[in-house]
Amino acid sequence: MHVAVLGASGRAGSEITKELAARGHQVRAIARQPDAIPKGESIQPVAGDASDARALSGLIRGSDAVISALHFDVPAETLLCALKDAGVGRLLVTGGAASLEVAPGKRLFDTPDFPAEWREIAADGITFLEALRHESQMDWTFFSPAAFIFEGPRTGTFRLGGDQLVVDETGDSKISFADYAIAMVDELEEHRHSRRRFTAAY
Repeated sequence: MHVAVLGASGRAGSEITKELAARGHQVRAIARQPDAIPKGESIQPVAGDASDARALSGLIRGSDAVISALHFDVPAETLLCALKDAGVGRLLVTGGAASLEVAPGKRLFDTPDFPAEWREIAADGITFLEALRHESQMDWTFFSPAAFIFEGPRTGTFRLGGDQLVVDETGDSKISFADYAIAMVDELEEHRHSRRRFTAAY
């Protein structure tokens, strides 16, 4: 596939870019600082600002799908507008864990131990997901990571979930960026969560 990755120089974006290239996909890797994008024969680094919908439309035109690994400072509406204008029908989003349920009707965001310094960006992620859920035309997927996502090994072993936080036998919820990238590219190829959110953790 021809895949555009937004935020391709970041921790999640760079791992997703490398995973796509390793599987033979053609990657248009878009970031404000293209020098930080991973190198590879099938990776095309491109300088771009996703907050400009019209400019972004030109950068992603011709892609089979767009994977966004941006922070939520770019609203869902901006990305959706760019994709529709470019004629790209599929969007996969590196989401947040805050909206995952830890009990029926109770989100991780609502727990007393949720870090105060993460609340603003977490709230933006929740707003982004709600905007996608009201989107009737785009084929979207929102991929929430585990509660803790870290620099670590690529194991290829993890568990998938839906709207509930996935935890291990000790109650921890974690996954490496490398394994998160595997799950994201699996979803691109297998297309199992159309217009839905899913998660993954060890």
